[in-house]
Amino acid sequence: MLFCTLGSPAALAREGTDFSAWLSHFRTEALQHGISPQTLEKAFAGISANPRVIELDRKQPEKKMGYAAYRKTVVSQARIDQGRQLLRDHWSQLQIAQNRYGVPAEILVSLWGIETNYGENTGGFDLIESLATLAWEGRRAAYFKKELIAALQILQAGHISRKNFKGSWAGAMGQNQFMPSSWKTYAVDGNGDGRKDIWTTRADVFASSANYLAMNGWNNSYPWGWAVRVPDHASLKTGIDHPRDLQDWIKAGVRLLDGGVPQGAANLKAALVIPDGGEGRAYLVTSNYKVIMSWNRSTYFAVSVGSLGDLIKTSRHTQNSAASAAYNN
Repeated sequence: MLFCTLGSPAALAREGTDFSAWLSHFRTEALQHGISPQTLEKAFAGISANPRVIELDRKQPEKKMGYAAYRKTVVSQARIDQGRQLLRDHWSQLQIAQNRYGVPAEILVSLWGIETNYGENTGGFDLIESLATLAWEGRRAAYFKKELIAALQILQAGHISRKNFKGSWAGAMGQNQFMPSSWKTYAVDGNGDGRKDIWTTRADVFASSANYLAMNGWNNSYPWGWAVRVPDHASLKTGIDHPRDLQDWIKAGVRLLDGGVPQGAANLKAALVIPDGGEGRAYLVTSNYKVIMSWNRSTYFAVSVGSLGDLIKTSRHTQNSAASAAYNN
């Protein structure tokens, strides 16, 4: 009767239905998805629509930051140094994830650093309240309702306590900022304690991130890409939609920053990516770059994850010092 009387949750939001009425209707749908009355009582106790969440969702993006400024922020020397130290400190756990999923440890550390500054900034919003607010508000109601159901399933399974169930205003959670639906698909129990705890258990954070990249096609036979120099006279097609054999790029004069050539199989495909259309850095990228972009569809993000990973890697592997210095400038 309630379902027939009130209509769909999205319609309720569009029609200006107050949050409590929407929440009453949503409880009915949640029960149909196997969420228990006890979980719903625990999850929704004391929550209300959060106007700050709606404000952030509707806020127009600010003027685009150029790649140089973005990189300076996310690939800072402090983050490189901390990443190198954490790679050493947690090598045993990272090595387990690396060996199991075939994803380099330095890439896992880099993602960890860029997403949450190595777990320091995971978000302080009540996750259930944020997702319920966004599902009720209606602009992307179907998407956030799905995420809210997934969050309730996580809570019901005991992977996180209600008190500690926090994340970003948009619902990303944990030290690797999975959305609840991504948690359901990719999170794994890295330490064998029966929980998939991406909030406080680093073994689970590393294994879950590695599982995500592996399931999306990471190939450990070659790197994500290389920082390169492109001849001034070269007229080359750029972008991930224009891959060529690696040897073709070398013949065209594309070189590593130290003057060497990228090493890989003769038939390895690579694409030339130049953030900001030719101003500053250039990269030859492999299909692993596309895997990083499946995590976040941003060129800036993807090249920064790869670049930070390369710089972190120098803590365990000796590299040409001139090349490393040029890469870091």
